[in-house]
Amino acid sequence: MISPELEHYISAHTTPATPLLRELERRTYLTTLYPRMISGHVLGKFLEMISLMIRPDKILEIGTFTGYGAVSLARGLKAGGCLITIEQNAELIEPLTQLFQEAGLEQKIQVIHGNASEIIIGLKDTFDLVFLDADKENYSLYYEKIIDKIRPGGFLLADNVLWSLKVLDRSCADVETESIRKFNTIVATDDRVEQVLLPLRDGLMLVRKK
Repeated sequence: MISPELEHYISAHTTPATPLLRELERRTYLTTLYPRMISGHVLGKFLEMISLMIRPDKILEIGTFTGYGAVSLARGLKAGGCLITIEQNAELIEPLTQLFQEAGLEQKIQVIHGNASEIIIGLKDTFDLVFLDADKENYSLYYEKIIDKIRPGGFLLADNVLWSLKVLDRSCADVETESIRKFNTIVATDDRVEQVLLPLRDGLMLVRKK
């Protein structure tokens, strides 16, 4: 989306990641098949800033991957607050548990393994902030299931909403691209919310529930 030179400049002028997060990013690139799925330095710091501004009591993350986003978001929780994160890949659960212990966040972050669309239905909490960064073909499904669980005035962040600019290319009609287009349209036409689409990394939608 942006040139490597601009990406480097942005990163150089963003507060550095903690040693723990730098090591997590290194491990992610060494041990996973799709390391670019990680939130990473700039997006991670943005998530942390948003959380610190909102000071949420309850956060929901849909799609944990290796935990960079969860650690970043949890830094803004109120005292006694909790972040619930849902991850479908069973192989990630143990390293995630270890990561959250390393970060001293094991009392603040709850990892739930399973199918997000099924788990969301059973959640009884009302959330101040939701971060959606899971399988793209189900973004619209997750949105419809979670919107009523966000408090009025609460926020949702959805990652990858520009999808490497494929959303602009009408020759791209693969399932994931079409699903992101559908999600963006649903949010833009939903009178329950207001939103801004930011060209941050691969596109980030910031949604506020009215």
